Amino acid sequence: MACFAATLGAILLSGFVNNSAANKDTCDLYARAGQSLTLPFVYDGLVNPHVLKWTHNNTIIFYRAHGKVSVGKPEDISATGSLLLKNLLFSSAGVYKADVQHPNGTFIKTWTGRVCMMEKVSKPQLTYVCDFKSSAVNLNCNIPKPQGLSFSWTLDEKTLTSETKQTLSISLAQLKGERSFTCSVANKVSTEKSITVRPICKSPSPSPPPLLCFTSKTVVAMGAGGVSVILLLLIIIFILCCCCRRNKTQMREKGELRMLSLNKREPVSISPEYETMHPTEDSPPPSPKPSLRAGYQNLSQPEAQTENRPLQLSTGAEGQQPSPVPKPRTKTPLTSNI
Repeated sequence: MACFAATLGAILLSGFVNNSAANKDTCDLYARAGQSLTLPFVYDGLVNPHVLKWTHNNTIIFYRAHGKVSVGKPEDISATGSLLLKNLLFSSAGVYKADVQHPNGTFIKTWTGRVCMMEKVSKPQLTYVCDFKSSAVNLNCNIPKPQGLSFSWTLDEKTLTSETKQTLSISLAQLKGERSFTCSVANKVSTEKSITVRPICKSPSPSPPPLLCFTSKTVVAMGAGGVSVILLLLIIIFILCCCCRRNKTQMREKGELRMLSLNKREPVSISPEYETMHPTEDSPPPSPKPSLRAGYQNLSQPEAQTENRPLQLSTGAEGQQPSPVPKPRTKTPLTSNI
């Protein structure tokens, strides 16, 4: 009997603990930051002599006894005892409890509720992709954090009750004409709707036949290669022309330098005949020499004067011609080689 009682007590205790844990994780009310929330406690027989107390996580946030408020603000309490929460924060989440007592301290009514704070959902972005292989258009309701959110779809302002997923697939046959789509995202505290989208899906035009049995990529690659080869040839030809021009310029400059050096080394030679006919200023004038004829005349003149008769030549001498007179020699001045 004692073992049965102990077992029964353990079962009851475990059930109580599980029930308390379930109640702790269950949210009775949902709210978002910045929102105002009224806790739904109602006691119609509330009068001023009664004691009204509100607690948040076992902390007293409002207390009124005998019509006098010692904690909180009187305007935050309704005539039935409800509590108004203003400008909620994430720290406002937790367990709220209301107690109504008689002036002697006996309890009249108690209420307990759990408030959970949530973020406001952001505006979704509706996009679509045309899939011609499957003959359908795929729509996606994009949102940063889709976990725990509910989705809904409208087609031409009519709600599609069977569509509650983040994506929607419609056949291309249903897109005949202008069809409009919207998606909505909601959580416990807010709802947001996307802009209206009208999908346009046009079948792609058939690709042109390949040029000369080559694909377009091959033709483009060949064209690029040909242009590269032409540019390379032009660069090589330009370099060769520059080298040839430089070589010709260098050879011309070397020839001019060689001609200048030869002109400095070889002076202009003057012929003896030119010096004889045109003596230079530096050379002394040649001294005149008496000719043989003049000497002969000087020698024969006294004899002619003494004999007073003309000189008669022999017959043999008369038939002979006179011998040529030799030209006087001129000395050429020595010029120093430069």
